[in-house]
Amino acid sequence: MSDKSDVTAEQKQILEALAHADVPCGSKDIVAATGLDKKVVSSKITALKKIGFVDSPVRCKYGVTAAGREAISK
Repeated sequence: MSDKSDVTAEQKQILEALAHADVPCGSKDIVAATGLDKKVVSSKITALKKIGFVDSPVRCKYGVTAAGREAISK
């Protein structure tokens, strides 16, 4: 499992975008909010889900977990 301080700049952008959203976001919403390439967003979300910083409460929609919020508050 990744150390909580290992969040990359791109992962942090994604977590912050999700943290500011009122509802779970799709990849297109995250791309629009961060300006990152959709392939980058997709791979980073997969990594963030594996370490427990992002969850998927609805199919193809993503939200930040408590652990994810903690990671960006540091």
